Amino acid sequence: MAEHQIINPYERLQIVHNSDDTLTRLNHLPTTAATDDTADQKSHTLVLSKDIPLNIVNKTWVRIFRPPSHTSSVKLPLMVYFHGGGFILRSAASTIYHDFCSNMAIQLPALIVSVEHRLAPESRLPAAYEDAIEALHWVRKHASQSVVNGEDDWLSRDSVDFSRCYLMGSSSGANIAFHARLRALTMFSDAADEPLKIIGLIMHHPFFGGFQRTESEMRLFNNPRFSMSVSDLMWDLALPVGSDRDHGYCNPLKVGESCHGIGLLGRCLVTTCGGDPLIDRQTEFVKMLEGEGVNVLAQFDEEGYHLVELYEPDKAQALLVIIKDFIFQLQAQSEESS
Repeated sequence: MAEHQIINPYERLQIVHNSDDTLTRLNHLPTTAATDDTADQKSHTLVLSKDIPLNIVNKTWVRIFRPPSHTSSVKLPLMVYFHGGGFILRSAASTIYHDFCSNMAIQLPALIVSVEHRLAPESRLPAAYEDAIEALHWVRKHASQSVVNGEDDWLSRDSVDFSRCYLMGSSSGANIAFHARLRALTMFSDAADEPLKIIGLIMHHPFFGGFQRTESEMRLFNNPRFSMSVSDLMWDLALPVGSDRDHGYCNPLKVGESCHGIGLLGRCLVTTCGGDPLIDRQTEFVKMLEGEGVNVLAQFDEEGYHLVELYEPDKAQALLVIIKDFIFQLQAQSEESS
C-alpha cells in the first residue's frame, strides 16, 4: 500500500484545513467575469451572461448564459447547471465552467442557469443541495410569472420554455444535480399546470464514493488527474462531521436502498470514461437506476480521464453532441405525448 500514499492531497489541491473547519485556498484558480447588458447585443458570436443574487445571506447567486442572436420568437430550453470542485473548490465564475456553459448555450442552444452554491467545509452537505433547491424555486417563481421585469428579465415565459427544464452537473455538480432532482420530486408536482417541468437529468462524470474500494479505484488509485487521496479528502471535508463514505450523500447505492421514489427521476444521461477512477462506481450507479425502472442513457468512453471534456475541445464537442441528441429525443417524446 506504500505506493498508494504518494500523492499528498493537501499539496495537490493547495489547501490548508484550519482548526475552525475552514479552508485556506492557496490556489487562486482563473475566473471570468460575466458580461452585462452594455455588451454588444448585436454580436453574432458573443454569449451574453449576467450574475443575479440568489441568497444574500448565504452569498449564493446564479450566472445566466444566453446564446447569441436569440430572438423571443424561439423559446429556449432551460438548463440548470452545477459546477464541480469536490464541493470544496471552484465557482460558477471559474473560467473552466464559464467557458463550458458558454459553449452549451451556443451548441444546444439553451438558456443556462449556473448555480453558485456554498462550499464545504465552511458549509458542509447538505448545504449545496439546499442551495440547488433554492435555485429551482427561484426558477419556478419566474416560470409562474406572466411578466418578468428587471435584472432577471431573461427568464420570461416569452423566451424560455419552462416545460423543458434539465438539471445537469459535472463531478460533484452531478452529485448535486442528482440529489436536487430527488428532492424536487416531493416539492414540484406532475400536474399539467405545474409551471416548471424537469424532464431530464444529465450527470457528467458524477462524483460518488463508498467505504469499500472498487477495482477501478484501486487500479487508478494514484491517477494524476484525480487520485483517491484527493477524493477521500474532498469527502472528509464535505460530508457531515462524523460520517463515513457510505453516507447517502456519497454512496448512491445507499440512497437507492432508502428512496422508494427514485424510479420517478425521469430520463437520465450519465457520461464518464475508462480513465476515471470512479467508473466502476458510476457503472454501479447506472445499474441501480435501471433496477429502479429509470430510463438511463449511459455513455462510457474508453479513453479519457475525470472531466476530460472540460480540458480537451474535441472531447467537449463530442459531449455536447450527445447532450444535444439527448435533449432532442426528450423534446420529441414530449411533443408526441402532448
